[in-house]
Amino acid sequence: MSKLYIVPTPIGNLDDMTFRAIQVLKEADLILAEDTRTSGKLLKHFEISTHMHSHHMHNEHKTVENLIKRLQAGETIALISDAGTPAISDPGFLLTRACVENNIEVDCLPGATAFVPALVNSGLPNDRFIFEGFLPEKKGRQTRFLALAEETRTMIFYVSPHKLVKTLAEFIQYFGAERPVSVSRELSKLHEETIRGTTEEVLKHFEAKPPKGEIVVVVGGKVLEGRSKKQDKFES
Repeated sequence: MSKLYIVPTPIGNLDDMTFRAIQVLKEADLILAEDTRTSGKLLKHFEISTHMHSHHMHNEHKTVENLIKRLQAGETIALISDAGTPAISDPGFLLTRACVENNIEVDCLPGATAFVPALVNSGLPNDRFIFEGFLPEKKGRQTRFLALAEETRTMIFYVSPHKLVKTLAEFIQYFGAERPVSVSRELSKLHEETIRGTTEEVLKHFEAKPPKGEIVVVVGGKVLEGRSKKQDKFES
């Protein structure tokens, strides 16, 4: 029976690859990879010889129709991204939606996703949170910040290393200098670290020590007057 498998891949440490993920990739008729060069190293490491096709943000609009035809013809296809779970700030949504619309089974395997360990590591309330991914580059950025300034839930962002200092400065501008923030860098890798503090403290840290690698930023939500985060948690 045809099926689309969404297969998470390690965000750094190859030991985080699951046995089931390896089996699915070996048995699939085709693997869709965000970057075949990057994924080629992963497949070689786990001795997976399944044929790969490129599937990324620049071509996914054009490839979906043909992929649906292949699935309808009985093929099993596995989708992977460079790291983590596909469709989470990576290609995957368009194909998944098309499968659902065409009554093709979709099976998303559990596995690595960068924002979950970053949220847990932060020490900030995680009973309620929102995932924002990457903020708009220019158009809509200020509007988004103005809306998020009133957000009471913990917020999660993906930020490029060369934009981290600018983004932390914007957090101070819109959220205040005392808002708690946690920056996790290079999760599961050799140089993994998490820096916690106020927006002002964390900004000073990265101004003095420019960041490198993949970054997840977790920001505490706005505390309503007369209420504490603890009250919000236990009264929700």
